[in-house]
Amino acid sequence: MTYVVTDECVDVQDRSCVEECPVDCIYEGDRMMYINPDECVDCGRCEPVCPVTSIFHLEDLPADRAHFGPINAEFFGEIGSPGGARKIGRVGRDHPAVAGSAT
Repeated sequence: MTYVVTDECVDVQDRSCVEECPVDCIYEGDRMMYINPDECVDCGRCEPVCPVTSIFHLEDLPADRAHFGPINAEFFGEIGSPGGARKIGRVGRDHPAVAGSAT
């Protein structure tokens, strides 16, 4: 299992979650952050520090945000699991569903 970033992060990107993550699995897109499901160790440290309540455990995603589970996973289709966000920096793109969404 893993944690998932949802729509409340779009155009906010506070980065408190990044600072709290012990495994550096939270990556920065253009408009929101994404948690790599292959790198997340399910520690839960990111969830309580999110100031906009955007992070949920995959099993606890509200029904109206359930589509963000696949969005987070699909975001890593091209970059895979680089082994830490600091290694690649800002990704420079978003999942198509986020890139085209209105704020």
